[in-house]
Formats: sequence, structure tokens, C-alpha cells
Amino acid sequence: MPFTPRCLDSIRAEAAEFANERDWEQFHSPRNLLLAVVSEVGELAEVVRWSGDREPAITDANRQDWEDELADVFILLVRLADRSGVDLTAAFARKLQKAREKYPIDQFKGSARKAGR
Repeated sequence: MPFTPRCLDSIRAEAAEFANERDWEQFHSPRNLLLAVVSEVGELAEVVRWSGDREPAITDANRQDWEDELADVFILLVRLADRSGVDLTAAFARKLQKAREKYPIDQFKGSARKAGR
């Protein structure tokens, strides 16, 4: 599913403005944001915890909860990157290039094995 076109930096700025308007910068240390990300990932996992391997794990009944929790993770990840001075789009590009080099298509296509094994 394609995403709605939007600049990641505008999302970063909007999340920062939201926090600033509420005077939450004082609470948004990288450590606190990281712990919040971990907590929200747990809440995201809760949505599908007992669904087993059946398809689809995301049903009409739990879709809104899934989307809300996924958005919470995204917002906090963007805040974490911003507050820790990481250009998330540049880090993404670098990391994806490293993964391309580590996992060449001809050696890893269709395989779940890790590099070096």
C-alpha cells in the first residue's frame, strides 16, 4: 500500500511543535523516548498477540488499534531521531545500502538465513 506523500522533515517539525506546545521537551530525552518506543512496540504487539499465524492478523476489528499503535511508534521514533541529532532519512539510506552489500540478491533471495551463516 503506498503511503500518503509527505516530507519526513515536515513530520519531524510537526511532532516537535506538538511537544513544544505542551512543554514536553523537558521529558523527551533520547533515553526517555527510547523507552517510550519500546513500550509502544509492546502495545503494537499486543494487538496481534494471540492471533497465531493465521492470515490476516490485522482484521477489520483490530485495524484501528493497529494503525494507532503503529503511528505511536512512528511518532516516537521520529522524535527520538530528532532529539538525538539523527537525520533519519540519511541514516535510512546508509543502512539500506549496507544491507544491500551484506545481503546480495543472488545469495539471499528467498532465504531467511543471516549473513555469515
